[in-house]
Amino acid sequence: MWMVIVFIFVAGGVCAFRACRGPVDLMQQAGQTLAKVAAAFNRGTITTSFVSYATTISNTTYLQFATLKQMEVFTRTEEPSTAFGYIPLPDVVVEARAPVEYTYYLDFKAKWQFVLRENVIYVMAPPIRYNKPAVDASKLNYEVKKGYVKSSEALDNLKQSITGLVVLRAKENIPLVRETGRKQTADFVEKWLSKSFADGKQYPVKVYFPDEPMPDGSNEIKQPLN
Repeated sequence: MWMVIVFIFVAGGVCAFRACRGPVDLMQQAGQTLAKVAAAFNRGTITTSFVSYATTISNTTYLQFATLKQMEVFTRTEEPSTAFGYIPLPDVVVEARAPVEYTYYLDFKAKWQFVLRENVIYVMAPPIRYNKPAVDASKLNYEVKKGYVKSSEALDNLKQSITGLVVLRAKENIPLVRETGRKQTADFVEKWLSKSFADGKQYPVKVYFPDEPMPDGSNEIKQPLN
């Protein structure tokens, strides 16, 4: 009977010891593997970690954040030469209409700058880029709006300039997608922080582009932390 009693106490002690050691071991392991955002900044690995994550999760080197579809109208005015050397001829005005699709993105392999200041991560993203605009040729229409002399020549000149015109329009449209790019980039960085660092959710993210000054003196840090 005494042997049974001793066995029960020993077995109970072992179980209690294991139950107590389990959480302790887990806490020790968690402490050993805990990744801090501030520590990553101190080690200078924040940008490297971000680029590695971004290219792996997206399988590309681009963060495509906006697609803009617009019906574009391009007008060209030409002044024909005079008739018979002295009779002025009316201007020729031709017009082209077509749906155009513009795609905007950020390059992960371009320069990214991360600044940790007062528990806020400021991100200086690279410039907004755009793919070659896609013109829907099946819906491209040309029209002579004014004049008749050499109108075919004016139309040909307009057709040859369409590619350059849509590229210029893509650049002009960047302000229209800037805020979308800012929000999409901030969401992407916050998701990366939460997945990569145990305390990643504690740091709000603010995104700026190269033509924008970073507030509160954050642009005093000129060198990227990588």
